[in-house]
Amino acid sequence: MRYISTRGAAPALDFEGVLLAGLASDGGLYVPESWPAFDAARQRGWRGLDYAGLAAEVMAPFVAGAIDRDDFAAMIAETCARFDHPDVAPLVDLGEGLHLMELFHGPTLAFKDYALQLVGRLFDHVLTKRGRRITIVGATSGDTGSAAIAACRDRAMLDIFMLHPKGRVSDVQRRQMTTVDAPNVYNIAVDGTFDDCQDLVKAMFADADLRAALGLSAVNSINWARVLAQTVYYFWAGLKLGAPDGPVSFAVPTGNFGNVYAGYVARQAGLAVDQLIVGSNRNDILTRFLDSARMEIRTVEPSLSPSMDIQVSSNFERLLFDLYDRDGAAVAAIMRDFRASGLMEVDPARWRSALALFSGARFDDDETLAVIREIHEATGMLIDPHTAIGIAAG
Repeated sequence: MRYISTRGAAPALDFEGVLLAGLASDGGLYVPESWPAFDAARQRGWRGLDYAGLAAEVMAPFVAGAIDRDDFAAMIAETCARFDHPDVAPLVDLGEGLHLMELFHGPTLAFKDYALQLVGRLFDHVLTKRGRRITIVGATSGDTGSAAIAACRDRAMLDIFMLHPKGRVSDVQRRQMTTVDAPNVYNIAVDGTFDDCQDLVKAMFADADLRAALGLSAVNSINWARVLAQTVYYFWAGLKLGAPDGPVSFAVPTGNFGNVYAGYVARQAGLAVDQLIVGSNRNDILTRFLDSARMEIRTVEPSLSPSMDIQVSSNFERLLFDLYDRDGAAVAAIMRDFRASGLMEVDPARWRSALALFSGARFDDDETLAVIREIHEATGMLIDPHTAIGIAAG
């Protein structure tokens, strides 16, 4: 499997190269040169697999030619052993065709554990094989930081520096990040928003000399390995709920578009996905785009769902690449203008193509609290604000 940049000017890389690079040298994001296709018969054969077995099958074509299959399966098995539920990602039936996937059974209670616990092992494997050391730099609105640090702490071949917006992450997440006593972990609180943190990281990656001198790499969802590992639980849910013999729709609370984009990857690879629903809080740039074909950067407003307090959704560029027929030069020009003006207007025909699969819904803090109350009264479960937005969007 080879990977190409969404901006068309960076060299194609294999999976190992993409893992270590994170961001492409032209500022773009890496995506597969072509999508693997899992037909219905093959998916039916996966129904009896446990989560680790399914993960090995789903991700195998994406790492082909770079990582030995037995080594990869062993890393997946070690990863799944860190989760505290035998199903790893269990489903809870809420009634009327609505199911909730529990993605809090990892070591930091964040859905990011499902990808980052594996990514940490992949870094160890590849860096040891190559005799290299890297510096990971990341930005977090909460979940990524604690999950990335838990995955990378005490690993001999890397240092990790994590930027978070000061006063804009939950106390639990701040403590998860800043109380890790490991010699390779560094935390930086930034006076600003998550978007400011993300811009600092992107600027470091854009400095070719700095990038080479420090061996920079990324664990944000700009790193393809993150998205790939998240694709697995879409197949897991789909197969549990009737795929490939019937379609499944997913409602996903999202700010940076990485998690819901993993659902898009699953669909591109053959999962019967009918609809992908983007759940937004008051920072609703994605929902506004789906309503109007216009993506406009506004001021980030703090909310009860801080992991979604984002106005620049990095992974949207990956979808844009497909919407513009994989024309890297066109995407590069669009993204350059977007960052200069704060406004992106997508061609109406391409926007309608996105609407064939994606829809959006926004919920403010009062609406979020109402859903938390409603679910607690109906089921006894106490859900978090991000989950509430996902359920409401569904």
